[in-house]
This record gives sequence, structure tokens and C-alpha cells, in this order.
Amino acid sequence: MLLAIDIGNTNLTFGLFRGKKILHKFRLTTSLPRTSDEFGVQIKEQLSHQNVSAQDIEDVIVGSVVPKIMYSLTSGIKKYLHCDPIIVGQGTKTGIKIATTNPMEVGADRIVDAVGAYFLYGGPVMVIDYGTATTYDLVTEDGSFVAGVTAPGIRISAKALWSNAAKLPEIEIVKPESIMAKTTITSMQAGLVYGTIGQTEYIIDKFREESGLADMKVVATGGLGRIISEGTEKIDVYDSELTLQGTRLIYERTKA
Repeated sequence: MLLAIDIGNTNLTFGLFRGKKILHKFRLTTSLPRTSDEFGVQIKEQLSHQNVSAQDIEDVIVGSVVPKIMYSLTSGIKKYLHCDPIIVGQGTKTGIKIATTNPMEVGADRIVDAVGAYFLYGGPVMVIDYGTATTYDLVTEDGSFVAGVTAPGIRISAKALWSNAAKLPEIEIVKPESIMAKTTITSMQAGLVYGTIGQTEYIIDKFREESGLADMKVVATGGLGRIISEGTEKIDVYDSELTLQGTRLIYERTKA
């Protein structure tokens, strides 16, 4: 079995694979400090709930945008799962070409999303990840990662609202029935959700216009991606497992 780990700014997402199928997913918060032993014990506990032992894990692959936790995490994996994790980074065989001005700036999360979208859905493809930040990345038909846009994530925007305006409450992020909001809470929800839908549609249209790729597919992922994808016809596919599947694809190419 393969354990794929996606380390984002908000959550660590773990995917347990047998072949191409995810058998089990679980998450830990990124912000909580942990020792290598805590990481190791928590991972083993989650695996044990699925009747999986450390000996069943053949390999571990990690994509991370949070360097400060990598030492503790990798040490815990080595100590408790008895294998050296593969780290997605420079020199990793991904199957796509990073054709931006400075390829070193492109985070591992965006690379694995691009790999997942390109090899699962074909190119040209735009992949949108509604995570801590909302990212829009374009991969051409020949597998070149050519451009990307980074915007504040929906939760970041929400937190900015209630943290900086004394009378605005902390709210649940859901799509209200109508943009014609009649309460403070629904007006905030409408601004966040419909505002993001509007941003999404505009950026997709501008990418198509400036790239000339009118036929590009649009694939979305990320925690709040489903809400947005259900609100627009410009997103072709919502895939909640895209990042983990992209990590798996990189692992298979690396091992081959």
C-alpha cells in the first residue's frame, strides 16, 4: 500500500492507496505543533482503524508547502512506518514541464494538482484549487505548466471580514438561496460565495482569451470547491481527490 500525504497551510491530508484506489482518507491540522512521535502515533492509529499495520505500508510520498513541519513528520514516518518518504520537489519526475519564469517558485501543491488534472483529464486544462489560497493554473496540451493566478482563499476572505469589522459575526460559509440577501449573515455569505463564483468565471474567461485555448477543460478541487463548482457551468469537473491522485501519479512515475 501507498500512503500519500498532502501538506497544506491549513490541513495535512492523508490518502491510503491500494493501486489507483483510495481506501481511506484522514486529516490533521497543520497549525498544531507535533513531535515526530506524535505524528507517528497518530498516523498509526488512523491506519489501525482500517485494519492496516505499519508493515502494510510499502512507500510514503509527501507533497508539502509547509517546510517547518517536515523534519518532525519525516522522522515520525521513518520511526513508525519504517520507510523513507519520497518528497515532491526539484528533480522529482512529474511528467509535466514547469514553463514559468521561475520554476522554483511553483509550490508542490500546485505541481501535484497540475499532474492530476493533466493525466486524469487531459490538456489543455485549468486546475483550480480552493484551499487556503485560491489558485488557478494552466497546463497546455503538451503538458507545460505555463501560467498561474493566486487569490485569497474563501476562508481567508471570510476571516478578514469578521476580524476587521467589529459588528460582523463569524459565519458558516455556505451558498445562500439568493444573492438578494436580507440579513447580515446571508449578505456576507452571498458576498463570499457569489463573489468567488464571479472571480472564477472572469479568470477562466480571461485565461481562454489570452491563451487562445478556448477548448481548455476546467477542473476544480479543494475543500470549498464543490460549493463554487455547483454555482457555475464554467467548471467541468469537481474532483475532491485530485491532489492525492496527482501525488500517486508522481509516485508511480518516480518508482518507474
